[in-house]
Amino acid sequence: MKKIIQLANVGDELAIAWSDGTENYIKHEKLRRSCPCASCQGEPDALGRVVRPKVSLNARSFELVSVEEIGGYALQIKWGDGHSTGIYSFDLLRQL
Repeated sequence: MKKIIQLANVGDELAIAWSDGTENYIKHEKLRRSCPCASCQGEPDALGRVVRPKVSLNARSFELVSVEEIGGYALQIKWGDGHSTGIYSFDLLRQL
């Protein structure tokens, strides 16, 4: 599994340097809109249908406040609007 060796908040992007030498630069807006939590992406109901909530975003929603590594497999990001429940797996971050 690839590991993050360095993170930097550069302007409106999160820069990630990976152990395999790859670097990603992901716009804050793209990260926030890709938040994988149930509040943002929805979750299955009893019949397996995904119920997608209405997500209201504003300018503060795209302000990256902090990033914390979770268990060596994901990042948890806190946003300016207080949202922080999304756990971004390393696989998801590589795809973005």
